[in-house]
Amino acid sequence: MLAIVELAHAQMLRLCGLLEEVADSLPASVDRRKCLMIACELEPLVRGIHRFEEETLLPAYERALEQRGRGRGSLERLLAEHVEDECFAGELSEALLLLGRDGSVDNPEALGFMLRGFFEGQRRHVAFEREHVLPEIGCMEV
Repeated sequence: MLAIVELAHAQMLRLCGLLEEVADSLPASVDRRKCLMIACELEPLVRGIHRFEEETLLPAYERALEQRGRGRGSLERLLAEHVEDECFAGELSEALLLLGRDGSVDNPEALGFMLRGFFEGQRRHVAFEREHVLPEIGCMEV
């Protein structure tokens, strides 16, 4: 399981780096091809990682919490974040498709905030899993 989690984290962090590059390039230096590539990859990657987490990682985390007599608050927050992140990924994909096709955006500042809000949230999610979920279930990253 650890190898799959590490791969998922690496893929998500790679995508976050690409999203940050797009945000930094707004409004005048946008790589339209990169925007289209990210737009096609974003939703399936987020959904795929979430399905793995919900079917494998989070049930193991839930069992560990139960064994230690701890509450489910962090588990429930992670699951709620998945719903929010998938909706956010859909909105970003649409915006990136338009940007990739047109090469410009009506409100580059708003898109920049959207991009940063998404990738910063994903980086926090990965950090939480690395610092709390994996140690709790007995998996440590090397």
